[in-house]
Amino acid sequence: MPERGRLLISEPHLPDSNFDRTVVLLCDHSEEGSFGFVLNKPSMIKLGDLVNEAQGMELNVNVGGPVEQNTLYFLHRSELIGETETVGHGVYWGGNFKEVITQMEEGLVEENEILFFLGYSGWSAGQLLVEIEQNTWIVSDKYDVDLIFGGHHNEMWKKALKQLGGRYALYAKYPSDPRLN
Repeated sequence: MPERGRLLISEPHLPDSNFDRTVVLLCDHSEEGSFGFVLNKPSMIKLGDLVNEAQGMELNVNVGGPVEQNTLYFLHRSELIGETETVGHGVYWGGNFKEVITQMEEGLVEENEILFFLGYSGWSAGQLLVEIEQNTWIVSDKYDVDLIFGGHHNEMWKKALKQLGGRYALYAKYPSDPRLN
């Protein structure tokens, strides 16, 4: 079942280009709806290009999903950042942005401890449960923080499936285009 801190792993042949072979960290799930961030969809945009306070920072910003792609969000694994929400597994969402930039400049928060996103992935009330029932998403709580912050965007989907084992590990071997099989 979906809940805060779980991963949503797209099924191998999801026809939606926003979520093709993606891994989403679910940050909230309730009767009102759900939201999270696509973890393995980097953009070409650098943090320093978006935010004046972060000029010179060459950290890539990810595409968090198709909703509000003009808004910057972040996930991190630093307990030093204040005003955060605990997502689970030692992962936190949001916080004081100025504090984040200062801590990054001072080396207190390393690049492998934080991810920035433009946009997020959102589902209206009941929508995510319907998609799970339709086998669009595989729900997992079997992962470690290094999967999220390890920077292996191209391999994350496969690694998340392999961590589940069994038939899911076989899904990781499916070709992107079944006609190539």
